[in-house]
Amino acid sequence: MMLAHLAGVIPGLVPMEADDLSAFGQDAWWVILVKALLIFLVLVLLTLFNIWWERRVVARMQHRIGPNVHGPFGLLQSLADGAKLMFKEDIIPKAADKVVFVLAPIIAVIPAFVTFSVIPFGPEVNFFGERTPLQLTDMPVAVLFVMAVASIGIYGIVLGGWSSGSTYSLLGGLRSSAQMISYEVAMGLALVAVFLYAGSVSTSEIVAAQDDVWFGLILVPSFVIYVIAMIGETNRAPFDLPEAEGELVGGFHTEYSSIKFALFFLAEYVNMATVSALATTLFLGGWHAPFWIDHVWAGANEGYVPVIWFFGKVLTFIFFFIWLRGSLPRLRYDQFMAFGWKRLIPIALLWIVAVATLRVAEMEGWFEQQNLLIGIGILAAVFLVLFFIGDQDDEEVAPEAAAAPRPGAFPVPPMPAGGAVRGAAAPLTFDSRPTVAATSGEES
Repeated sequence: MMLAHLAGVIPGLVPMEADDLSAFGQDAWWVILVKALLIFLVLVLLTLFNIWWERRVVARMQHRIGPNVHGPFGLLQSLADGAKLMFKEDIIPKAADKVVFVLAPIIAVIPAFVTFSVIPFGPEVNFFGERTPLQLTDMPVAVLFVMAVASIGIYGIVLGGWSSGSTYSLLGGLRSSAQMISYEVAMGLALVAVFLYAGSVSTSEIVAAQDDVWFGLILVPSFVIYVIAMIGETNRAPFDLPEAEGELVGGFHTEYSSIKFALFFLAEYVNMATVSALATTLFLGGWHAPFWIDHVWAGANEGYVPVIWFFGKVLTFIFFFIWLRGSLPRLRYDQFMAFGWKRLIPIALLWIVAVATLRVAEMEGWFEQQNLLIGIGILAAVFLVLFFIGDQDDEEVAPEAAAAPRPGAFPVPPMPAGGAVRGAAAPLTFDSRPTVAATSGEES
């Protein structure tokens, strides 16, 4: 409806046709049940694999071996850890709100599984004698459904931190709510350009629109903004501030143990797979073969073969998550929030205006193809410059004088002269005078 309304306002923008979703909603009840069960099993097994893979990759980056005892190559280590968590003692603090404390991990983990219901794994196939698409269901607003359900999952973290009765957990929950507001706005804005090019919000239609060229190649700023926002959404390093061990002990899950802690752990890794699958669907052609292999091999996009391409792209994103965790230190909270509000959101807004303008210009034939590419290159260069422009206002503000402590208050050390210290710490200096050797009498 929104695009149809815009068609009457913006000349040259034709209203999109109704999404062809006739292949969905026609399955037998047992086909739906088997699909749902397979999605659940795939996500659980993928979580066990991702935990093992992360520990092995980070170990290699740190010149260690990693899990290598339980099972071949240590593959059963994650299963052993999960079994251990199930049989550990379950502790509920006295100050906790018991009902919310128990429900919070469930609220966090259920939406993580539900969001995979609209992710396309492949084309229509012969599924035990039934002709059906490799997707549980689809709807005209499938991407908006994913974002809405993912937002509910964040409430599990917020409520878990609030109900624990701990200051550390409460601060972690508040940080998580701020991240949700900040980076979901940027993520939603990054997807608007995809909707404009695909002419649909349905996941299967967006994948079909990338048959010739991936949106990640022609909408690079949107792709970069989405990748940054999805790391913030999943609370992964260097954006894992709701569970920062350095200042919050463990953050929102400090008071959790046993199976409830395992559910939070499961939700985090399933959410990693969800945002990776969504990035694959929206920007990397979904289940379509990479590098135009289908032009060489006709069967690359037929049958069950596209499932390999889909999970290959998803695992590439998950490796990117792991790589960042092993490479980058955690950001300060003020840096993290300033980056979201002062960088990502303004750039996403400007990019939406640019994409809409170029889209109308392309449809009206105002520019030739070469001039259009030149304009896109200039805009991309401007956006890159905006990323590296610093905040001049912060440096010009004079530091306020340190207030005198109130009587009986805890003594707070004053701020350094000239404001907060930025950049690297000052180098250490040592006394270079030679030391006099101690005599035997002095030693005694």
